[in-house]
Amino acid sequence: MSSPRILPAVKAPQDLRVLSLEQLNALAAEIREFLIEKVSKTGGHLGPNLGVVELTIAMHRVFDSPNDVILFDTGHQSYVHKILTGRQLGFDTLRQRGGLAGYPRRTESIHDVIENSHASGALSWADGVARGFSIRGIKNRSVVCVVGDGALTGGMAWEALNNIAANDDLPLVIIVNDNERSYSPTIGGMATYLSTLRTTGGYEKFLDWGKNVLERTPVIGQPIYETLHGVKKGIKDIVAPQGMFEDLGLKYFGPVDGHNIEALESAFEHAKLFGAPVLVHVITEKGRGYAPAINDEAEKFHAVGVVNAETGLPLKKAGLSWTSVFAKELVEIGRERPDVVAITAAMLGPTGLDQFQAAFPDRTFDVGIAEQHATTSAAGMAFAGLHPVVAIYSTFLNRAFDQLLMDVALHKAGVTFVLDRAGVTGDDGPSHHGIWDLALTGIVPTLHVAAPRDGARLAETLREAMEISDAPSLVRYPKGAVCADIPAFERRDGIDVLYRGESADILLVSVGSMATMAVEAASQAYREGVGVTVIDPRWVKPLPRSLVIMARRYKSIVVVEDGIKHGGIASTISELFREEGLSVPIHSIGVPLEFIEHSKRDEILSDLGMTAQTISRALVSWSSALKDLELSPEVVEVRQESN
Repeated sequence: MSSPRILPAVKAPQDLRVLSLEQLNALAAEIREFLIEKVSKTGGHLGPNLGVVELTIAMHRVFDSPNDVILFDTGHQSYVHKILTGRQLGFDTLRQRGGLAGYPRRTESIHDVIENSHASGALSWADGVARGFSIRGIKNRSVVCVVGDGALTGGMAWEALNNIAANDDLPLVIIVNDNERSYSPTIGGMATYLSTLRTTGGYEKFLDWGKNVLERTPVIGQPIYETLHGVKKGIKDIVAPQGMFEDLGLKYFGPVDGHNIEALESAFEHAKLFGAPVLVHVITEKGRGYAPAINDEAEKFHAVGVVNAETGLPLKKAGLSWTSVFAKELVEIGRERPDVVAITAAMLGPTGLDQFQAAFPDRTFDVGIAEQHATTSAAGMAFAGLHPVVAIYSTFLNRAFDQLLMDVALHKAGVTFVLDRAGVTGDDGPSHHGIWDLALTGIVPTLHVAAPRDGARLAETLREAMEISDAPSLVRYPKGAVCADIPAFERRDGIDVLYRGESADILLVSVGSMATMAVEAASQAYREGVGVTVIDPRWVKPLPRSLVIMARRYKSIVVVEDGIKHGGIASTISELFREEGLSVPIHSIGVPLEFIEHSKRDEILSDLGMTAQTISRALVSWSSALKDLELSPEVVEVRQESN
C-alpha cells in the first residue's frame, strides 16, 4: 500500500514544519513530478526550479514568510516558492491569461515582493528593505535574498554587496544558488565546523577581544594579531575558496549541498541567528531529477515551451524564427568581414549568437549579465577598428541606456545593436515586454534604427546597419516565428510601398512586424469603400524626409507600431510634420503607456485593438469622419470664401 501524497496537504509554509526529514525528501520528489507535469503543458522556466526544490523547502522551514521577507533575484526560480505558499491549484494556468505569473507577483500573494525580474537587482532591494527595518527599529524580521542563475555576473549586484558589507548590523541573509557547478562542494567535518564557527557571535567576539588585547601589547602585539588573522584567512581560503566574500566584509557559509535539506536548514539557522549580513553558498543542479534537462548541456532546460513530459521534446514543430534568420545572416557577414565581432550578456543561445560563436569563437564575447559593460566595451572595440554587434533582448537594453547615450552615441561609435523580443512578447509579463525601445532610442542623437517587417528585410537592414561606421545602428524584431516575406510594389526614396488602394485618402505607416496586419487591414477597408496606401519606412530613425512629400497627398495619416505610443514613431512623425509645416491629422495605433500583464501575444494585441479587423474598422471610421467634416456647412462656407 503506497503512502499518501504529501504535497496536497501543504497549503502554507507552516505546514512544512510538522514534517519529518523522510517526509520532506518525499515532498521534494513530489514537487519535481508536479513541476514536470504542469510546466511541460504550459511552458516556463523548468530547469531552474527543478534545481531549487530542497533549497526552497529548507528556506521556508527556517524563515517565517511573510514576516521574514524573501526576495528572488531572477524571479523565474520562484515556482517552488509559489507551490509552498498556497498556489498549487493555479499551476494549470501558469503564464496563461488570468493565471499565475511566471515571476513573483504581489497581487498573487503576500509572500511575493519583487515583480521586476531583471537579474542582479534583488540585492539592492534587500539592502533597502533591511535598512528600512533597521531605521524603524524593527528587530524581529529577517531579509532573505535568493540570488542565482548568473546574477552575480551583473555589476549592480556587486555595488549592492559593497554597501551591504559596510553595515554589519543588518539582519540580511544572502543565499547564492550556484547551479553552474563552478565550485566543488567542500566536504568533511572540519570544513563544516569552521564554516559554522565563522557564523557564530562568539567567534567574532573572540576576534575582537584578541585584537584589542594584542594591539595593546607593546612591540609584538600587532605582529602576532596580523599573523593569527593571516593564518585564519589561509585556512579559510583552503576550505572555502570563496574567501573573496569575507575579504569584502561578508560572513561566508558554505559551500552547502543544495539537495540536502538537513544541511541547508542547519546553514540557514546559523545564518538567521548571526544578526548581520551572511552569504550562504548553495550548490544545486539545474534540472535535477529530469533526464532531458540533465542531458541538455547548454541550457539545462532553462526555459521551455510546451513539451512532451517524458522526452522533453516540443509537441509543436517551431517555424523559422526571427532569431534564426538573424543568426544565419550574421554568420555570413562574419565570413565576409573579419572586423565583425559579437557580444551578448549571458544570452548566447536565446539571441542566436551561439551559431556565430561556433564559427568564430575568438570573435564572440559573453560578458555575463552585464549589459552596461557590453555596451561600453563595444564602444571601445569600435574605436579599436572592429564593428561590434551587441545582441540582447529589447527589455534589457533599458539597463544600458546611459552607456548607449554617452559612450556609444556621443562618440559616434560604429556599433550595431540587435534587439530580439522587441514589442509585445507575451507570457513573461511586464518586465519582459520590449515596448520601450522605440521611444527610448528615439531621443538618442546619431543613432539609426531599423524595424524590418520580415526575414528578407531583417537580413537586408542588418547588412545596411553594418555599413554604418561613423554612428551606432540598431535593428529590432519580435519574438517567435517570422512571417512570410511581404514584397513591396515599389521602393520610393527608401520607403517600401506595400499596398495601394484606389483613390486612397489614408496613408498607413506600418512599423516593423506590423506590416502583415496593416496590409490585411487596408485590404478589408478597401472592401468597405475606403482607399488606403500602406508603406514601410524600414528605417524609422532618422525618418526619411521623403515621407513628408508622400504624406502631402493624403488627408489622414495612421501609424501602427508595437511600442508605446507616447514618444513612439507616431510622435516622431508628428514632430517631423510640424517642422515641415504640414498640417494633417495623425492617428496612432500602438501600446498605451502602462505595464502590460502576461498573456499570449495575440491576446494582448487583441486587447489593445491591434488586429487587422479592429484597425480596418478604425480606418473606415476615420474615413467617414473626414467625409463628414468636408461636407459640414462651416467647411463648405470656408471653401466658397476661399474660391
